[in-house]
Amino acid sequence: MPEHLTLPLAGTSLLLLMLLVYLNLRLASPILAIVIRWLRWIFFAFSMAVLNEVFLVVDRPFWVVASSVFLFWFLLESMFNWLKVSAISLSPLPLFPRYIVNTGGDEWPTQKRLLRVRDWLRDNRFTHVQALKAEIGGGIWLRTSVYQSNDGTLRLHVLFVPQENGALTVCYSLATKSDDERRYVTDNLYIPFGGFYPESWHVERNPWRRNLAKIVARHRDRLSTSNAIALQWEISPIDDINQQQQQMEMINTELGYLLPHSEREEFGKITPGGRFRIWKEAWLLDYFGITQRY
Repeated sequence: MPEHLTLPLAGTSLLLLMLLVYLNLRLASPILAIVIRWLRWIFFAFSMAVLNEVFLVVDRPFWVVASSVFLFWFLLESMFNWLKVSAISLSPLPLFPRYIVNTGGDEWPTQKRLLRVRDWLRDNRFTHVQALKAEIGGGIWLRTSVYQSNDGTLRLHVLFVPQENGALTVCYSLATKSDDERRYVTDNLYIPFGGFYPESWHVERNPWRRNLAKIVARHRDRLSTSNAIALQWEISPIDDINQQQQQMEMINTELGYLLPHSEREEFGKITPGGRFRIWKEAWLLDYFGITQRY
C-alpha cells in the first residue's frame, strides 16, 4: 500500500479508536466495547505493517505482514485470556458468591443514564423489593437492585457491573416461575459462564439487547409462546438467589465443570474442560457478543 495512504489511514484509525475508548469510559457499553476490540486488533496489525513499510524490517508485502500480525494478536490475547481463566480458577473467591442485603444506601448510582432506567421502572409499575450485593474480588462488589412486576409474577434483577476503569455497566436479568416448576430467565449478561444450568431452567441470554423495555417485551413474549402459567413470587430475593447459587455449584460439580471441594486447593476450582469452555465463551462474547448454552 502506498505510504501516502497508509500513514493518514493509521492516524485516522488511531483517533477514532481513542474517541471510542473515551466515549466508553462514560457509557461502559458492552456493544461499544466489541467495536473497540475489533478496531484495536485491526489497528495493531495495520500499524505494524505500516511501520514495516517505513523501516523495511521484513521483506514481505504489506498485507502479508498485516495478516501475520493479526494472527499473532489472536495468539497473544488467547494466551492472556487463558491465564485469566486459570487465575480465576486458582483464586479463593467462589464462582457462585453468596449475596447479602445491601443496607449501605448505595444501591443505585446517580448517573443520568441509570436514573432514567429507574424512572422507566416506576412508570411501568415495577416495585422495588430488595437491594443485594456480593463481593466478586478485591473488595469489589456486584450490586443488584431487585424489582417485581405489579402482578408479582416477573422478578427483575438490575445488576451494576463494575469495570476496571471505574465505570458501571448495567445488565438485566428477568425471571418467572411457572406452574410446571420451570424457571424462565431472560437476560443480557455479557460475562462468560461456560457452565451448566438446571434442566428446569429455560435461559435466553442476548448481550446485544441493551434496552430494558425490549428485554421485558422479549421475556413476556417467551412466556406467551410457551403457554406457561406464571406464578407469583413468594420467596424473598435474597433467599432465592442464594438457593440458586448453591444449586448451580452442586450441578456444575456433578457435571464436571467444577472440581470436587477436596481437590480445589491443589488443582483449582474449574476442570480443564470447564476452563476451555470459559475461554471459548470469553472469545465469543468479546468479539461477537455470543454466548453458549451447555
